[in-house]
Parts: sequence; structure tokens; C-alpha cells
Amino acid sequence: MSVRKHGLLPAARADARLLVLGSLPGEASLRAERYYAHPQNQFWRLLGEVLGEPLAGLGYEERLERLRARGVALWDVIHAARRTGSLDQAIRDVEPRDLRAFAEALPALRAIAFNGGTAARIGRRMIGEGPWTLVDLPSSSPAHTLPFAVKASRWSALLAFLD
Repeated sequence: MSVRKHGLLPAARADARLLVLGSLPGEASLRAERYYAHPQNQFWRLLGEVLGEPLAGLGYEERLERLRARGVALWDVIHAARRTGSLDQAIRDVEPRDLRAFAEALPALRAIAFNGGTAARIGRRMIGEGPWTLVDLPSSSPAHTLPFAVKASRWSALLAFLD
């Protein structure tokens, strides 16, 4: 039986230039109340490659502070949903976030990136057109088996929005 799960609060400052959106945090992240807490999730390595910083080797609060300092915000496209386990394919009964209002409250926002197909499908519908660029990224999840180098190459496009 699926259980209703709620996402985390945003990790953002008002001067964010890039917003990275996931779908709904997995079980490890919800338990830890931390974004991308599963040790096999490649998010911190991928974003570390983009920023040229060893984010994966830092403590969680320091990771968030480094992102904020570089103009990166994190959140999810789903406020709440039913899901058994952590896979996006198991997500049901979605209650999306008001992403458009959130994005419009970030005056320096240049791009919104979606970490994976589910985030892109839901997020693009909720955000619509705006003064920002929308970027679809391969999922950082270990369930998405694309080689790390290929993922990192695609994620490197984010750097253009932080210069």
C-alpha cells in the first residue's frame, strides 16, 4: 500500500539564478530531511562537477551554503503524493507545488533545471513560459543507469546560467 509523502522545504535565497527541481525526495532523503541523501544518488557529484567544487565531500549544511553562494536553489515539483518506495514510476495522486509563483519570487532567476523526466513532465506543466530557460537533465538517481560521464556532460550546461 502506498503512503502519502510530503516533500522538503526549498533550499533557496532570493538572489538565486538557477533553480534545480527534483520530483519528490526518495525514502532516504525524507528520513534524513536532506536533499539527495541516498549515498548512490549522483546529485552532489554532478553539481560539484558543474561548480568545480567537491560538494560530495562536504557536510550537508556546507553543501547548501555553497549552492546558495553560487546562486543555486533546490526544490521539488511535487508537494505531496502517494508512493511505495523511492522510484518515480510509483508516484500516484500528485499534488504539485505552485512553482510559477515560487519562480516569479526569484527576480534574478535565469534558468530552471529538471532533475529527471518526472520532474520535467510535471514541472514544465506547472511553470509554463517565462523569462527563464528550462533545462531537462538526466536523472541523478542510481536507477537511471546512464554513465556518470554522460550525465556530467549534460549537467555542464547549467554553468552558463551561473556566470
